[in-house]
Amino acid sequence: MEVEEMVRNKGARLASLAAVGVLAFGALAACGGSDSDGGSDGGSGDAAAKGKVGVILPDTTTSPRWEANDRPSLEAAFKAAGVESIIDNAGGDKAKFGQICDSMINEKVTVIMIVNLDSESGKACLSKAADAGVQSIDYDRLTLGGGASYYVSFDNVEVGKLMGTGITKCLDDAGKTKANIVYVNGDPSDNNAALFKSGYEEALKPKIDSGDYTLVGDQSGFWDATKAGTAYEQMYTQNKGKIDGVVSANDTMAGGIIARMKDNGTAGEVPVTGQDASTEGLQNVLAGYQCGTVYKNTNLEAKTASDLAIALISGDKDAAAALATGSVKDSETGKDVPSALATPVWVTKDSVQTVIDDGFAKAADICVDEFAKACTTAGIK
Repeated sequence: MEVEEMVRNKGARLASLAAVGVLAFGALAACGGSDSDGGSDGGSGDAAAKGKVGVILPDTTTSPRWEANDRPSLEAAFKAAGVESIIDNAGGDKAKFGQICDSMINEKVTVIMIVNLDSESGKACLSKAADAGVQSIDYDRLTLGGGASYYVSFDNVEVGKLMGTGITKCLDDAGKTKANIVYVNGDPSDNNAALFKSGYEEALKPKIDSGDYTLVGDQSGFWDATKAGTAYEQMYTQNKGKIDGVVSANDTMAGGIIARMKDNGTAGEVPVTGQDASTEGLQNVLAGYQCGTVYKNTNLEAKTASDLAIALISGDKDAAAALATGSVKDSETGKDVPSALATPVWVTKDSVQTVIDDGFAKAADICVDEFAKACTTAGIK
């Protein structure tokens, strides 16, 4: 997959966040009570914008974040702003994704925000929206060739870099200056997977070029725990067990890999990366099975997306420009898409508590069964 070139200006990212106001982690209270596959209407606020926002989430399986974090964060942000919203989930079904898109356009949404299942189906939806005069926002994943008005996400190349530097630190801490490493990448149909990989490739290039690290396997896990575990097992067998570190592109896949490591008796001995700071991922980090996870506070992403949608509904181009101070190049069209990019954080055992303090995860969910002791040892509360 061709990797898009990202304009990543640190000052611009900070300015983008500052323009939104104080986006403190955990500042938005989660708002539950809606069905995972159903719609959700926003409440009224002090300065309600006249219009409706439609949000299509991709699935419930590739990552728990979509329903556990993004939905409540978006609901809370729209409700606080007094914007009516419809939030639905395609359940990993491209046909359903298209049906939801058609329904939202028929319901006269002013802005449609999508997390595509792939660029083809995402592009079809964005094209229909444009024909109907509906403005659009790509949320978290850029739809290649889609022509979305704006893109709101995290700096996904930086996400990958954090995995690369994270695995290096874990190997250093284990005293492994020479190491065989493998990559278990995300779904090749997801543009973010290419960005993550470009980040960890860049971060690990000096180690590989010097010969300190040898890349002995490079496969896709398709954001699926079982497929990732199978890919790892194949590489483990091919290398006769001589694997010292695993760059896994998210926590779901890391869980599948760690299950295979438990089977072959190497769990906790071979560092594994992850992403999303999911409950399972944080449990594995605390237990020592996973060396770290990339934490992306969806409150930041959702608040920015909400403010951008409100600006578009209100026709306030200056406010939209103040939010989207960065840009990401669409590698299919060659055009720069105005973007608002938040900064991810690498979390290890010593910093899991910050994720809980932010309200992103709950100690009651993490510190159960075999993980209770690890929580006590780490001082989790």
